[in-house]
Formats: sequence, structure tokens, C-alpha cells
Amino acid sequence: FSHLQKKRRAATARRQHLKSAMLQLAATEIEKEAAAKEVEKQNYLSEHCPPLSLPGSMQELQELCKKLHAKIDSVDEERYDTEVKLQKTNKELEDLSQKLFDLRGKFKRPPLRRVRMSADAMLRALLGSKHKVCMDLRANLKQVKKEDTEKEKDLRDVGDWRKNIEEKSGMEGRKKMFEAGE
Repeated sequence: FSHLQKKRRAATARRQHLKSAMLQLAATEIEKEAAAKEVEKQNYLSEHCPPLSLPGSMQELQELCKKLHAKIDSVDEERYDTEVKLQKTNKELEDLSQKLFDLRGKFKRPPLRRVRMSADAMLRALLGSKHKVCMDLRANLKQVKKEDTEKEKDLRDVGDWRKNIEEKSGMEGRKKMFEAGE
């Protein structure tokens, strides 16, 4: 029994060691990615944003402002274009996912209502004006004669139950019942 516990402890310890090693490896990878992103950002900024040197004269300063405004406008246009592209792509993605959802058949089906409809009306609804044949489903049924059973004969012989009750009600009825019992 203790042998199994030692095996379990060893397996658990190994699993914990592997888990901690994987977490350490992941942490170092995240740090490397962050450093690479920072380097990439610095390269992009040095390429696209040269260091600012303020000119001394007023006219040179105005020229610099005009250049900066032109750059701002071009960047805004680029940003607007990418936003529109993104919206269009998102809409296409949404449409495709809806099509996929519909193709899988996982859309919610509406609750069905029971509708009384004759066979003729059903065929007319399905076939439209092409439907000319009239279907009378009861026409082909076999006629069955009802045979009198003994129970039904007994019921007919007894007659109307109200008549029996009226005969047995009151003093006269009790007297008849008393005499019939003797």
C-alpha cells in the first residue's frame, strides 16, 4: 500500500516540476516577445518620425507646421480607410458565420401550431393551381352495419330512467317498493 502512495507522490512531484518548468519557459518567452516589440517600435518611430528640429525663423516654422498638418491629414485618411476595411471585414465575417450557423441547422425552430386542413386544401397549398383532383378520403371507406349487442337491448328495455325515478318517488313509490319486497 505504501509503495502505491510513493508512486503517486513521485508522479505528482514530477507533474508539479514539469508545470513549473513550463511556466518559467513561458515567462521567458513573454519577456523576449515584449523586448522584440519594443525594439520594433523604436525602429518604426525612428524611421517614420525623424527627430524634431525647431527652425529659428518664423517662415521656416510655418513651413514645418504645414508639413505636420499634411502628415496628420494623410494619417487620418489612412486610419479612416483601415477602419472602413475593418468594418467591412467584420460584416463579411458575421454573414459567413451566420451562413455556417444556418447550414449546421442549429437555428431555433419556431413552435409549430396545429392547423386543421383537409387533404384538398393541403394539396392546393403545396401544388397551387396544378391541383385539380378532388380527394374525398371518406368515399372509399367500407360501410359497416352496427349489430345490436345484448347490453344495448337491455338498455332499450329499461327505457327512460326519469320515468323509473318518478314512479318510485313519493309515498306511492315507497308503498310499491315495500309491496314488491314482500
